[in-house]
Amino acid sequence: MWRQIRYAAGSLAAVAVGTVLLEAAGTTNPTTIALAYLLVVLFVAAIAELWTALLTSVAAMLCFNFFFLPPIGTLTLADPHNWIVLFAFLVVGVVASQLSSSARARAKDAMDRRHELTRLFDLTRDILLTTEREGALEAIARHVARRFELDVVSIFIPSPSGGWQIHHGGATAPDLADADLNEAFASATGAIEFDARTRTYGGHREVASAAGTLTLAPIRIGTRAIGLLATGGRALESGARDAVAGIVAIALERSQFLEDRRSAELSRQRAELSSALLASLSHDLRTPLTAIRTAIVNLDTAALPEEQRREQRRVASDQLVRLTRLFDEILDMAKIEAGAVEPHRAWVTPAEIVEAGISHAASSLGSRQVEIDAVDDVGVEIDPRLTSSALGQLLENAAHYAPTGSIRVRAWTDGDGLHLEVRDSGPGLQQAELERLFEPFYRGQAVRQRVSGTGMGLAIARGLLAAEGGRVWGENDASGGARFSIAVPAPSRHLAPVE
Repeated sequence: MWRQIRYAAGSLAAVAVGTVLLEAAGTTNPTTIALAYLLVVLFVAAIAELWTALLTSVAAMLCFNFFFLPPIGTLTLADPHNWIVLFAFLVVGVVASQLSSSARARAKDAMDRRHELTRLFDLTRDILLTTEREGALEAIARHVARRFELDVVSIFIPSPSGGWQIHHGGATAPDLADADLNEAFASATGAIEFDARTRTYGGHREVASAAGTLTLAPIRIGTRAIGLLATGGRALESGARDAVAGIVAIALERSQFLEDRRSAELSRQRAELSSALLASLSHDLRTPLTAIRTAIVNLDTAALPEEQRREQRRVASDQLVRLTRLFDEILDMAKIEAGAVEPHRAWVTPAEIVEAGISHAASSLGSRQVEIDAVDDVGVEIDPRLTSSALGQLLENAAHYAPTGSIRVRAWTDGDGLHLEVRDSGPGLQQAELERLFEPFYRGQAVRQRVSGTGMGLAIARGLLAAEGGRVWGENDASGGARFSIAVPAPSRHLAPVE
């Protein structure tokens, strides 16, 4: 408003300056004077609004009459022909102002439409880049509010149990009555009618709220209304609002497709895991069960010497331990998959964790040499059971896949928490398989035929550590063999020496 007032003042000043210059030049030709004033009017019409150009036209006409048409100094005209000249000047000025204002308005309208198209394109790109599942509708509403600079953007989805699911994205969250929403949604579920005058489909309506007057537009997938889009805070052309509602509908449908695809992918993974589990269990259960059955049959032989009887009992006992360990791994994996592993922290030393881990893997280690370098004068607050079980899985893995050479275990603490390392003297890890080491039931191509196992050990170690915020990773050691590392964030403290 103030800008247009400045334009009006400037145009009147331009008329006054032109009058002074024409008088100073001694110009008396009415045609020359009229053209000079007309130039001022056209210039003002090109940069200002219509009412400013009309005001300039009237001011120029009055100055033309008062200062240059006889009798000079009055607003009366001595020659009737001058009335025609004056009227023609006023008509030309008004028409020129109208044409200039109309052209400027069309240019502004074209620019606004271009901006709307750019905003729609940017909004579409934002939607395509949105992959989040939780809060997807709020993210869509925020994108609409940001791209179109709207104070209020809300998405209303009817709830199957009644009422409305509301997702806000603007700076202001409107509070609309359910009655208004129900009425707007009911009108949108009828036959679709296209309004040629507004270039939009029916169903738009304005409602009053504490945040001001809001416009509700139906969100449709095809011909079916699935919700309402509320916008406010800035005038939005009805066609653009309809296009935004259409993009929001596509975004909602895409979000549902992504969720369905995720569910299908999870189902496929569960099926693959179940298949792998059955295949692994069928193999790993058959061996110990066959050994136990053979041992029992042999024990029923009356002529079997006592020494061989003891050997058969030992075989049966070892295979029962193996079966127990296998079922323990299955239970651990089930708890991890269900998120039922709860950490219980206590103060222990790294040396105690190593001792418990070696005890856990004793049956697999057998007589293997284990070199230990563990700190015993620093306490760390972790879950001893989870950490030692994870370490035991790494030790069993080293015993299975590196059957010769010593196994080295190192344990220490620093400002980040507890660190454990297990190194073996085996062939090392295949670079192409490093990313899949901790997948459930995955076993390396080079060892799956010659080493028995379920492929659950490393996955269990990762799941147990994740429950207490820790992590585990594998890599090839510079001196040869594989190196698996564990890091568990936790506070530590020096222990007082035992006297």
